[in-house]
Amino acid sequence: MKVIFLQDVPKLANAGEIKEVANGYGRNFLIPRKIAALAKSDAVNAVAVKLSAQARIEAKTEAELADMANQLDGKEVVLEAKTGGKERLYGSITAADIADQLQKVTGFAVDKRKIELPESIRQTGTYEVGIRLTGELVPKIKVTVIEKSA
Repeated sequence: MKVIFLQDVPKLANAGEIKEVANGYGRNFLIPRKIAALAKSDAVNAVAVKLSAQARIEAKTEAELADMANQLDGKEVVLEAKTGGKERLYGSITAADIADQLQKVTGFAVDKRKIELPESIRQTGTYEVGIRLTGELVPKIKVTVIEKSA
């Protein structure tokens, strides 16, 4: 049975590929779960249109993220925190704190899970922090922690 795959199936096919599969596998597993459709001309055309639209959306999103990365790269975020002796902080500066301040400074809403902070910041100083927007886009920002004036 020839089917056209609507989704990627690991070790079998990528979306949009036409493959020959066993009749039972196609009829009982792939088609009911909408992973694949019978490889008829109308289905092939519909999948081609869907994949091209999806590719355009992904390209637009990638361009927006690249623009955002260019604007974020090298920005400096200043955070104030209460300190004790030897420039140690009461508490710590977390990725959530950096994300909130970054949104105030730049206007970009960055998810705290995308901020690459190996551990919470516990001392005053300047730190370089990466923001993983995609696999390759990792702009670096400077985070400066200063003592809060009483």
